[in-house]
Amino acid sequence: GSGGPEIPAFIKNLGIGVVLGGALLVWLATGFFIVQEGQQAVITQFGKYHSTVTAGFNWRMPYPVQRHELVFVTQIRSVDIGRDNIIKATGLRESAMLTEDENIVEIKFAVQYRLNDARAYLFESRDPTQAVIQSAETAVREVVGKMRMDSALAEERDQIAPRVREKMQNILDRYKVGIEVVGINLQQGGVRPPEQVQAAFDDVLKAGQERERAKNEAQAYANDVVPRAVGAASRLKEEADAYRERIVAQAEGDAQRFKSILPEYQKAPQVMRDRMYTDTMQQIYTNVTKVLVDSKQGSNLLYLPLDKIMQQVSQVTPPAMDVAAPASNGSPASIPVDTRSRDTQRSRDRDPR
Repeated sequence: GSGGPEIPAFIKNLGIGVVLGGALLVWLATGFFIVQEGQQAVITQFGKYHSTVTAGFNWRMPYPVQRHELVFVTQIRSVDIGRDNIIKATGLRESAMLTEDENIVEIKFAVQYRLNDARAYLFESRDPTQAVIQSAETAVREVVGKMRMDSALAEERDQIAPRVREKMQNILDRYKVGIEVVGINLQQGGVRPPEQVQAAFDDVLKAGQERERAKNEAQAYANDVVPRAVGAASRLKEEADAYRERIVAQAEGDAQRFKSILPEYQKAPQVMRDRMYTDTMQQIYTNVTKVLVDSKQGSNLLYLPLDKIMQQVSQVTPPAMDVAAPASNGSPASIPVDTRSRDTQRSRDRDPR
């Protein structure tokens, strides 16, 4: 006919095959995908979980046989707990918690978490974020419910966050939601009493701080005074011990000397009496500044070696005492002396005996 040459059937079939093959290759190529660092890809086959792949270049069966969903597993997520919404039934905020001693405190904190199992995150919970919120509220109410109000506001305040984190993790692991709690951060003023009694609690807190300040000042004063008092007491005790030992030793020496003199005195009382008197007078006159002269053998003007007398006196006793030494030969010095009889002086010195 006038339509031109007819195309053979095998060529038509070949063309259809090429087209179908090309379409098949394009369809298969749609199964390639890239997973970025810090992500995991969950592959499902006809809607059912198939496998989990990590970062890199991957391939799966094209849609509708298989699909993949990318999940960030290293990203730190955060959710706030303790909202200011008022609960109609109680008239209190959602952040209000009941303590062990039946008081109310308000707690606000942030939960930081990340995923550790992409499959569990996608398939084990309908709303993982809501699961985190509910587990946090459950954990914090249990922790605060076992504390007294004063402890929650002061002494054990720093223990609330680690306890809540531990209990939250136990709850999430039990429900297998694939979430790891990284940290619990109490917000500014995160633990506080209700507004109605806030002023009274502020006064109590200030009083407690003032008590601690006074206690620290008293302790510092004690640390300063007590060691000094102990040192002074120790010094006085050592001085008293030294004085006691000196007096005892002196008394024992005097007693021993008396015992040694007594037999000699009993043998010749008069001789020992004169000897003791002479020794005593010599010791006394060695430490005085008075000089005895015989008026019969000299004039009113007497030459004394004052320089040697003063030097000898200064070596025996301190200058403040009234001391002197007997006259001796040496460099003369002119000094007026009130002369008196040696016999009169000796008789006067003997009278007190």
